[in-house]
Amino acid sequence: MSKTEDKNHPDIKLLSFDIDNTLIDFHTYKSNFKTVWQNYKPNGVLLTYNTGRLIDDVLNLIEKRILPEPDYIISGVGTHIYNYKDKSIVKEFNDVLDEGWDLELVENVIKSIAHPISEQPSKFQHAYKRSYFFHDATPELVASVEQDFTEANMHINVVYSGNKFLDILPKFANKANALQWLIKKINITPEEVLVAGDSGNDSAMFDLKNIKGIVVANAHEELYQYTKHRQVYHTENEMSDGVIEGLVYYKVLPEEAKVTANYDHKEDFFIKQELSNIASEDEDEKIAMIKEGYEKAIEALKKNITPLGFSACSIKDNVAHGTDENYYSVWARDGAITVIGALPLIKEDKEIHQCARQTLVTLFEHISRNGQIPSNVRIKDNIPDYSGVGGICSIDSGIWVVIAFYEYVNITKDIKFLREYISDIKETMRWLGAHDSNNDALLEIPEAGDWTDLFGRSYNILYDEILWYRSNVCFGRMLEMLGDHEQAGEYIRWSQVIKKEILQNFWPSTQQKLFQSVSFAEKQFTLGDTSYLIAQTTPFDFSWRCDTLGNILAFLHGTIDAEKAHQTFKFMLGVGVNDPFPVANVYPVVSPGDPDWRPYYTVNLLNLPNHYHNGGIWPFVGGFWVKFVNKLGLKDIAIAELYKLALINKEGINEEWEFNEWAHGTTGKPMGKAYQAWSAAQYISACHDLKIIKNK
Repeated sequence: MSKTEDKNHPDIKLLSFDIDNTLIDFHTYKSNFKTVWQNYKPNGVLLTYNTGRLIDDVLNLIEKRILPEPDYIISGVGTHIYNYKDKSIVKEFNDVLDEGWDLELVENVIKSIAHPISEQPSKFQHAYKRSYFFHDATPELVASVEQDFTEANMHINVVYSGNKFLDILPKFANKANALQWLIKKINITPEEVLVAGDSGNDSAMFDLKNIKGIVVANAHEELYQYTKHRQVYHTENEMSDGVIEGLVYYKVLPEEAKVTANYDHKEDFFIKQELSNIASEDEDEKIAMIKEGYEKAIEALKKNITPLGFSACSIKDNVAHGTDENYYSVWARDGAITVIGALPLIKEDKEIHQCARQTLVTLFEHISRNGQIPSNVRIKDNIPDYSGVGGICSIDSGIWVVIAFYEYVNITKDIKFLREYISDIKETMRWLGAHDSNNDALLEIPEAGDWTDLFGRSYNILYDEILWYRSNVCFGRMLEMLGDHEQAGEYIRWSQVIKKEILQNFWPSTQQKLFQSVSFAEKQFTLGDTSYLIAQTTPFDFSWRCDTLGNILAFLHGTIDAEKAHQTFKFMLGVGVNDPFPVANVYPVVSPGDPDWRPYYTVNLLNLPNHYHNGGIWPFVGGFWVKFVNKLGLKDIAIAELYKLALINKEGINEEWEFNEWAHGTTGKPMGKAYQAWSAAQYISACHDLKIIKNK
């Protein structure tokens, strides 16, 4: 399908973007837009600022190099149009505004209003605009202001935004009318226009028929409510990063334009030392080993192909003992992570593609009446199991499947497949949401109720909450694909609530923040400051441990920004979670006598210190780790880590390249089952992420 045939991604010829809290932070002027626009500016696309600021104010932002040079500026909430190349106001537009506009009468009407309204500073006023502060006005109060002007025989335009800003404008003056006038002047259609905003005074821009829109994650509720029935893209990122995300979605900018790191950390002393350490290593030798591992990973992955989907490990190459027969199943969690890792191969390998698809189908076919996805489906008889060790429910299994289904459909664009199972996914999301019993946006997880099924953590667990955030985003994107923009917006907006709760509860800080509520856990304990997201919180205690996978996924899924991820990376690198191989799943390990120690950690000698989930090295997590480092912009270090990951995957118990399940946290000796599907798949994914292997 060509770009012009794609209704979601038409040819865009003009951008009309709000400035404050859309392109720049109103208070700090922080923005990535100028850099990205200058690096990736597409030919034939006009840039227009559509703002409440006056022209001189906008020109000042351009002069200070906060914003790039535009083609046009629509200023004063649609009361002036400025041709930037000609450096002149478009006077023909102002002739339209003169009709019925009486500035003196506007001021008299406002003075007669009984409610407290105060005038904004003179710099916000001009001949076609009067701006006031009108705090916490209800819709009824705003409507009464409009009625006052009607009774005074004035047909004007009232714009209320930000829960405090009131603008009185000429009848035909607003951001939409000015934009529409400009569109006609330059002879393009609304279908070729993309708008972006964050507040109520941007809402009119989204009114134009067939126009495409971006609503940034920090948008006010008033804009969300106004646009929820329209075809808009709700971003996961705030302000300029959200606009860039939307431009990539609409294919105005390339994928690589997405901002991942706001600052270059290569001059950081800690990073320079690491780069210095790997500079002496033989680059060709590392790449050769990585590429050999890639071919071996494909062989290992294919050992797990069964008629029902990917098995957890190769059935042929492992002997089952007792409960180990569970490995001979299509596991929801393992299968989903394997599907995600194998996505770079599905266009070139029909066998792997079919198995990935079948993995999802097998799990969907066994969804329970209330929406629960089974933890696994036994391969020999197609019987589902909905629990794990001790009959405990696996919460993250269903979350991973939602994420994997979206990632699969997003790559294949198989909308028919999406339509077939979207109702099942909706039931699963409802089942998962029921685990937020107190409606605080975070799930309550039973002890040992996720992938660390023999490890004692419970209630609000970082890893599960990160996945819960991501699944809401993914479900919203799937609804977007189906054209259900209202429901899509609901889930994307809810994901932002989840994100805020995660940051508030799992990244403790002693820094005082105005108007920020304090979590119950922080009221009970003084947590101090941290350099990473802590592992868990409950109403009665918390765990200071660093959940490696949870922190890695937090950055990969966009829950934390690059600055927090950099702090986390320095911490994890410093304590050696990647030594001797990437990476141990938790730091520090739990030892006997520790309050977190559980007697059942000795079951099968699995969770002794540095074993299994208690600080063991997990190669599938290592794959995510490599992608985490690469997303920070540290590709040289990421390559070194991928080389180390190749070494542990090669180690083997009986022979080379076994891609074992896990390894001892200090000796690095491989343990667990051989030819583990997710170990192989995430290695494959990491190779493609670093572009060592190119997607075909």
